Amino acid sequence: MSRARSLALGLLSLMACLALAPASASADFGLSDISVSFTEADGSQARKAGSHPFQMTTTFKVNTVEHPDKPGVQVVDGALRNLDVTLPAGFAGNPTAAPRCETIDFLTLEVLVPACADATAVGTLRVEVGGATGIVGEETVPVYSLLPSPGVAAKLGFYVAELPVTIDISPAQTSPYNVVASLRNTSQIAEVLGSEFTIWGNPSDPRHNAERGECVRTPAADLCPTDAPAKPLITLPRSCEGPLTTTFHAVSWWSGSRFDPGPPASFHHSEQTPGMIDCSGLGLSADLQVRPTSAQAESASGLEADLLVTDEDVNEPSGRVDSDVSAVVVELPEGVTANPSFAAGLATCSSAQLAAETLTSAPGQGCPLASKIGTVEATTPILEDTVLRGALYIAPQDDPDSPGQENPFDSLLAMHLVVKDPTLGLLVRQSGLIEPNRATGQLISIFDELPPFPLGEVRLRLREGARSPLITPPRCGPHTTFSELFPSADPEEPLEVPSTFQITSGVGGGPCPSGAPFDPGFSAGTALNNAGSFSPFHMRLTRRDADQDLTRFDAVLPPGVLAKLAGVSKCPDAAIAAAKAKSGKAELAQPSCPANSRIGGVWGGAGVGTDLTYVPGSLYLAGPVGKAPLSVVGVVPAVAGPFDVGTVVVRQALRVNPRSATAEVDGASSDPIPHILEGIPLKVRDIRVDVDRPGFTLNPTSCDASQTLADIWGGGTNVFSLADDSPVRRASRFQAANCSRLGFEPRLAIKLRGGTKRGAHPALTATYRPRPGDANLASVATRLPRSAFLDQAHIRTICTRVQFAADACPAASIYGTATATTPLLDEPLSGPVYLRSSDNELPDMVLDLHGIVDVEVSARIDSVKGGIRASFTDAPDAPVTEVVLRMQGGKKGLVVNSTNLCARRNRARVVLGAQSGKSLRLRPVVRPSGCKGRGGKGRKGGKGR
Repeated sequence: MSRARSLALGLLSLMACLALAPASASADFGLSDISVSFTEADGSQARKAGSHPFQMTTTFKVNTVEHPDKPGVQVVDGALRNLDVTLPAGFAGNPTAAPRCETIDFLTLEVLVPACADATAVGTLRVEVGGATGIVGEETVPVYSLLPSPGVAAKLGFYVAELPVTIDISPAQTSPYNVVASLRNTSQIAEVLGSEFTIWGNPSDPRHNAERGECVRTPAADLCPTDAPAKPLITLPRSCEGPLTTTFHAVSWWSGSRFDPGPPASFHHSEQTPGMIDCSGLGLSADLQVRPTSAQAESASGLEADLLVTDEDVNEPSGRVDSDVSAVVVELPEGVTANPSFAAGLATCSSAQLAAETLTSAPGQGCPLASKIGTVEATTPILEDTVLRGALYIAPQDDPDSPGQENPFDSLLAMHLVVKDPTLGLLVRQSGLIEPNRATGQLISIFDELPPFPLGEVRLRLREGARSPLITPPRCGPHTTFSELFPSADPEEPLEVPSTFQITSGVGGGPCPSGAPFDPGFSAGTALNNAGSFSPFHMRLTRRDADQDLTRFDAVLPPGVLAKLAGVSKCPDAAIAAAKAKSGKAELAQPSCPANSRIGGVWGGAGVGTDLTYVPGSLYLAGPVGKAPLSVVGVVPAVAGPFDVGTVVVRQALRVNPRSATAEVDGASSDPIPHILEGIPLKVRDIRVDVDRPGFTLNPTSCDASQTLADIWGGGTNVFSLADDSPVRRASRFQAANCSRLGFEPRLAIKLRGGTKRGAHPALTATYRPRPGDANLASVATRLPRSAFLDQAHIRTICTRVQFAADACPAASIYGTATATTPLLDEPLSGPVYLRSSDNELPDMVLDLHGIVDVEVSARIDSVKGGIRASFTDAPDAPVTEVVLRMQGGKKGLVVNSTNLCARRNRARVVLGAQSGKSLRLRPVVRPSGCKGRGGKGRKGGKGR
């Protein structure tokens, strides 16, 4: 802005000349013989960067045509109406270098000279004036610095042909914010044929006394002195890149001949002057202090950045102004990261909304108020006692597919700085890149192509509070920000400025954290614990601020908490891969996994403090992962506020313990919990899983107290959070209720098929059928009648425990088959029945069932009171529709008849135990096949008891 005002003064000089020029030329409206020069007192070119020249001079001629009725008489065509002169980038001036004349004094003529004090004169105008009569005259008039009107940075005024002319000077509203001098609606009475406009570099210089103010008409060396302090009005650019360019844009009142006028015409011209030299002689003395607003570890924080530029020669006419700060790069310390909580409730300022930020726009008419993230204040030594104020707004994430959703850097994070001062007519709109390190989250901010004018002090503040944009480092002690200030004079040699701040306490002002703390929270259970009923199942993992990040977990659900997989489809691997490749918004619009594979929802809470940002997702059933037969897939469209960082897909392997049938989450075979996305450390504090598909999760029928167990691992993404190979064990108590209300009346049928005579080896079939809705089976002890012995001579091969664990039992160790049908699965489980070595005198009988899951049910075999007994003591708490056990007969039969089975009715003795604690004794008839009459086929009373 200060630059704008100084430039304005220079432009005013140019403008004054141009303002008087009624732009017209031989059939072409315009100006000719345009020149712009910066000179020293001896007339040589002033080219030292940052110096204050003796004066600046602009000359031009107005295009003319011959009078149609007066040969040899030149007149202008298309009299000038409006003129804008844009001074070179970096050209600066001080509008307070000379006292300013009051408007009323300027409009008061005393002997053809305004009543302005001589000290307010800042230059001269020599103008050649003509008219339709062909009479040509020349005059030299003083140029005064006037008090500017509201919305104008500076104003110059002078008289031509006794007519007042003023030029308004304000900075352009687009980069590089050149000063623009504007002349509007000029008088058509005076026709300017040419002009020479001069602005003094130091208006108080005694060498201008002879031309100052009133003395311009009657030059006298010492009659018009000034006691105003010596201050430079003009400062040359502080960069040596290329020539200086001044542009002229004029609009006429008419075009063509004044005697046959046409519509208004426009004229545009760019004039170049030699570029600056000796940039190596410019210094840069600046300091930039950057620090979070919170001194607590791993806490939400704003940011304070204070830039101080000192230059003793900025107001010294014989000195040179230091280099401008053309770019700033700020590298925050590792551990200072973006805060995910920042996204909630945040809006963004699009390019169109930024463009709608004008000098007169009200708050919210351009950038939305919800996109404001901070404030900025700035001062400049060439605008004394003026504080410029503005705001910082978050830019939208770049999205080429969404019009208006873009930023200049094609990046995830960017911000807009808007500084406006309606009084000065100043509007600066600047965008900056925020670049997070994709591996650590370390933040680098880059503001490039800053306005080229001298700075004094800049104070930037990012908002504080629970949803502040930053998170402080997780460890106490010193942390250093490294900044680079790039001087306009030599951008290849940045000034490196470190600044150090201290983290002095832990979260909430507590003790500083030490080591690698990790104390996660865990809870799990069904929403309704009524035994044997379906209920949603909830699981939650939490983490404290400053603890290690959650990386993975194993979980073992309570016995009997099972899922009904029947009728549920599985999300294909191809759909899972597609979800990983999609944006979050695309996944929200069209989920990748089939709707019938959805079993619940998942929520992730990220950030620090109490105000986390929660992002919802869906939980799907999927197929095998590694050796696990099933998996669940959490698909979370990572859309938080205005940001979309893709779709997070975490696949957890599911196993069913073959002995207990408990469901287990196998973290080692699963995807890790993500730490960082697109360079934003998630700081995941809260993970919630709700398996809420109706009729999916089933409570046990045992009301014994149990628990959900979890092993939780911690780790980190930076040097402040070290991985821990030892998990933390957590348990969440669980207990079903109302087990006593469950009935227990199952049926058991035993059949022998084959030889019925003594010494024969019949095949045995046992069929177990419970009543729907009853408690699940817990134990079975079955003693066959004394008519059936165990023939140990037929025990050929026994599978060892090592072989069984390796799934390598010999075929000869198979003695039967078993099939279990359950309402939880679409297909029954089936498999061989082995004899496996045990600690008992006789081998165990093991039902090795396979299907979508594997289940292992073992029974101890012994002899009681002359009969064979098989005892299943740990049946899983799982509902079954039917279980059929078929043992081989004949040469492979283990059962041998001790008597003729047809001679009498033979009953087994069975004790059934329910998971609810109830028991039932049965004496089912062991029904042989092939008997007639007593004990034979079809005889009543042989099924259940």
